[in-house]
Amino acid sequence: MSSNVRPENMERITTPELAKAFIEEQVAKIRAQVGDKKVLLALSGGVDSSVVAALLIKAIGKQLLCVHVNHGLMRKNESENVIEVFKNQLDANLVYIDATDRFLDLLAGVSDPESKRKIIGKEFIEVFADEARKLEGVEFLAQGTIYPDILESIKAAEGKKAVKSHHNVGGLPEDLQFELVEPIKLLFKDEVRVVGEALGLPHGMVYRQPFPGPGLGVRCLGAITRDRLAALREADAILREEFDICGLAEKVWQYFIIVPDIKSVGVKDDSRYEGWPAIIRAVNTKDAMSATIEEIPYEVLHKVTNRIINEVEGINRVLYDLTPKPTGTIEWE
Repeated sequence: MSSNVRPENMERITTPELAKAFIEEQVAKIRAQVGDKKVLLALSGGVDSSVVAALLIKAIGKQLLCVHVNHGLMRKNESENVIEVFKNQLDANLVYIDATDRFLDLLAGVSDPESKRKIIGKEFIEVFADEARKLEGVEFLAQGTIYPDILESIKAAEGKKAVKSHHNVGGLPEDLQFELVEPIKLLFKDEVRVVGEALGLPHGMVYRQPFPGPGLGVRCLGAITRDRLAALREADAILREEFDICGLAEKVWQYFIIVPDIKSVGVKDDSRYEGWPAIIRAVNTKDAMSATIEEIPYEVLHKVTNRIINEVEGINRVLYDLTPKPTGTIEWE
């Protein structure tokens, strides 16, 4: 049986006890595979890469080299949280790269969504590869591959529709030759979260909502500007804070702010005030192929609106997207 196929009798990890048994098993396998060699991991801060990092730290400690690339399109305080948890709390061997200017300079004036995605994806690989070439003695590359990634890639290879191939940190230059370490590749997302909590990762990191690879780059619609990106980041932080307060954070599958490249006339301090709209999107889904709209209480919408228009420079309206999928996709770009 292929190591990429989950055994039919494999018990689902639903309890802390089962998670601890899985952790012990994987720690032993990682040590046997890696020996005294070094392992490289691109640590995004998402639950999958975070759980892999925590597993590897438990197994091989300082032999793990984590690289966190801040492309300037992260949500508020996300890079700071990664550094706090992994470098300060778990004492990880972490390299932090602030590549904000490198990414935003390349994206300047680019409005086509697919072009933006390609630029961000290609440049991430280049930044990661540049760092990998500086490191000596690294023979292994760790990835946060999970079982749905494998299933979708298998289906894509069979020519089936509505799925995609997953490459994780794929597409690396040919001169970077690594053996893969993928300790959670037979787990589903809910199992990964149980393992993450058993490893002692912060609850907010374990239950971090899905976040696109291009980050805020596909929520700052059209050509990205630094001022509009800053407004988006602040407005999104307010939405997430208020959802935490009212208990919606773990009830809604994905919620975020979109700021398009349009302005409307408003009034501020008795004067004309042209600003961008902030658009709230909050959806629930089981498979991301279809999605329903979460009914947010009006008092929450009013509070979020009041905070955004009073606290975020450049935004003068707040809108609520009521479009399910289909016809609207979950992201706007």
